[in-house]
Amino acid sequence: MKKFIFFAICLFAAGAVSAQTYYGPNRPQRRYVHQRRPYNDNQIKVGFTAGLNVANSLDAYDSRFSSSSIAAFNVGLTLDVPVSYSFSFAPEVLFSQKGFSADLENSHFTERTNYIDIPLLAKFKIVPGFNFLIGPQLTFLTSQRDTYRDFGTNVETRYDGHQGDQSYVAGVVGVSFDINRNVEIRGRYNIDLSRNSSNEADLPDFRNQVWQIGLGFKFQ
Repeated sequence: MKKFIFFAICLFAAGAVSAQTYYGPNRPQRRYVHQRRPYNDNQIKVGFTAGLNVANSLDAYDSRFSSSSIAAFNVGLTLDVPVSYSFSFAPEVLFSQKGFSADLENSHFTERTNYIDIPLLAKFKIVPGFNFLIGPQLTFLTSQRDTYRDFGTNVETRYDGHQGDQSYVAGVVGVSFDINRNVEIRGRYNIDLSRNSSNEADLPDFRNQVWQIGLGFKFQ
């Protein structure tokens, strides 16, 4: 009888060990079925973005000219086309406000310009969730508003139409931080690579420079 009980206990223990060995490998497979897909996959992502512009002018041709920044905004559509695990092509189409303000001899001048920007960016994943972007940008002027403030009196001149030659090439460098697979924080700096011809006799030719920060939303 004791031998039978001992044999039964040994059989039960062996069965328990066998069951643990048998069911053990299947559990990760069940968890894997319900596990979310990795964030960095090979699917094309489309999205939109919106953010703040801190715009100013950079003048390398007249040291007497000094300007100040103005606040503006940008909004547009984005595309992320993966090429490899750590590299993707990221073109965008943005509506972006730029400009600057300056103290002239007899007045305070503010220029606000509206552009369609088309960044053509290379996006490099440095570590998961952190990306570095660099590339050229095509920028097209659509409208402009110049405002003079002279002794408390505002005199405003607005230019709505421009010739087709009002287009420029800029350079863009920036970073992005992925909050999750659908939302990112973006920070960028872009500067015109050629000078803009000013419409005002008191202003020298200049280049736009813009600091940008905003949110991007991506969908597969």
